[in-house]
Amino acid sequence: MKRVDGRLPSQLRRIVIQKNYLKHAEGSCLISFGETKVVCSASVEEGVPPFLKGKGRGWVTAEYGMLPRSCTSRINREKAGGSGRTQEIQRLIGRSLRAVVDMKKLGERTIKIDCDVIQGDGGTRTASITGGYIALALAVAKIRKAGLIEKSPLTAQVAAVSVGMKEGRAILDLNYAEDSTAEVDMNIVMLGSGKFVEVQGTAEGQAFSEKDMVAMMALARKGIRELLMVQRRVAGIK
Repeated sequence: MKRVDGRLPSQLRRIVIQKNYLKHAEGSCLISFGETKVVCSASVEEGVPPFLKGKGRGWVTAEYGMLPRSCTSRINREKAGGSGRTQEIQRLIGRSLRAVVDMKKLGERTIKIDCDVIQGDGGTRTASITGGYIALALAVAKIRKAGLIEKSPLTAQVAAVSVGMKEGRAILDLNYAEDSTAEVDMNIVMLGSGKFVEVQGTAEGQAFSEKDMVAMMALARKGIRELLMVQRRVAGIK
């Protein structure tokens, strides 16, 4: 099967990450999955939401948004709260990043991860999770160096990638042209240990078999292993 951009079925798009992209954020990066580009930033704030006050635990949360001309036609700026899609994605990002943080080691402070899509071409949520982790890791390193925390609260790495079925073949890291016409579309969030944080899968055109599922999961593992290596290199994670 020939893909629209010439990639092999098992090949990621070109991944480019520029760390410390924003001057004022405690941690940030510009991450590109091919033509999808997301600015991820981490802001550290003293204090926690009311439901955590006095418990000696921190909190990690996320916000996600798409800029008006991030797509082929202009989209309106979202009001506070955002659309159902936006809320779903930012909750996914938050869950994914909380899965790798020991909140007790963070203390009573909050890290907010902002993921702003400046150009969309499929896979914005997976790019946001992968880049959001880098921003988080950079922020943790900064506050640890400043003496605000004694030990890193990070317990693992986390990254995400999309997989799907196109013309009966499993493919990795779908761009928009593939995502919009695929028979199956899945998003996989995985830890460095190989454990899953989330698996989102939907048959868009026709139901898929267990064999298809196994093939897609194998591609997801391969892709996420490669993304974890990129994260380690960019953020200096050992």
